[in-house]
Amino acid sequence: MPDASDADGLTVGQVSTRLGVTVRALHHWDEIGLARPSLRTSAGYRLYTAGDLERLHRIVVYRELGLGLDRIQAILDDSTADVPGALRAQRTRLAERIERLQELGAGLDRMIDAHERGLLLTSEQQAAIFGPQWNPDWPAQARRRYGDTAQWLQYAERSASRGPEEWQAIADAVTGFERALGDAMDAGVTPGSPEANQLVERHREVFASYFPLTRQMQVCLGRMCEADPAFAAHYDGIRAGLATWFRRIIDASARAHGIDPDNATWQ
Repeated sequence: MPDASDADGLTVGQVSTRLGVTVRALHHWDEIGLARPSLRTSAGYRLYTAGDLERLHRIVVYRELGLGLDRIQAILDDSTADVPGALRAQRTRLAERIERLQELGAGLDRMIDAHERGLLLTSEQQAAIFGPQWNPDWPAQARRRYGDTAQWLQYAERSASRGPEEWQAIADAVTGFERALGDAMDAGVTPGSPEANQLVERHREVFASYFPLTRQMQVCLGRMCEADPAFAAHYDGIRAGLATWFRRIIDASARAHGIDPDNATWQ
């Protein structure tokens, strides 16, 4: 390597500042032979010439385009390399990546909306799926009440990936369960019986469409269905006394699994 005075070239630090490349990267490129400084001072400092700087400029551009170091070295050192072909291929890969990033951006927008709104359905879609008794303000009310809970986050993240068809399937499952609940009470099914316990398990499975429901959480939910006027009115509207009967079969099942309903907590 030829010797030179400091005025003949740029130091590693100066090149790093000029090109916005770290000193560590420049040392690495030197080590692998991608971009070596052509000069060295009498004191042993490496210096980059104008020709070295031009090569570095090309490396930086190719790196920003996403080319790997091996591919860059092949382009720079092989006079027969098909540079336009390599750049076209990289452009294709970048276009694919951009499309993927746009898809991810749209997914993030849906996730944000779901966390803020709960349901990504219009009022008309909600009425068509959940029935005329459905209040489109309920999701907003639920967010104000439960928006800081882990369960709301789980619900919102599931909601982000659902459209009208998925919500229709969930609504049908809930309606089918509630119909079976009313029929069982009419048939005299007793709390703690295999039939009642099967309904309790079915409730957990159906409810899991919103977020995972532990047995202790199910006990708390059963008590809310009986104590909350809106929930109680809903179940008692299916069958008179159904809210209380529903709570009783949940409590009986919890006891069978070693849970004291009186001490159950939301966990």
